[in-house]
Amino acid sequence: MPKVTVLVRLKSSLDDAQGRVVEKALKNLGYDKVQKVRIGKLIEVWLNNSANENEAKREVENMCRQLLANPVVEEFEVRLDL
Repeated sequence: MPKVTVLVRLKSSLDDAQGRVVEKALKNLGYDKVQKVRIGKLIEVWLNNSANENEAKREVENMCRQLLANPVVEEFEVRLDL
């Protein structure tokens, strides 16, 4: 059963308010080496055995465009886990 991992992040040109809050909290906890924090999400999708590698990746990329990521403000990366 192929597993596909999707990383979804805000586009780098956009301000990540949640990341700024976490960055500040980490610095307040004494992690003074932290330069910048950006928050994203990880999605794991398992497909049935009939999907070959290219088909699986293509199908999950379509899922991202239609539902899993907002193309206006987010970018995504699809990784096939063998």
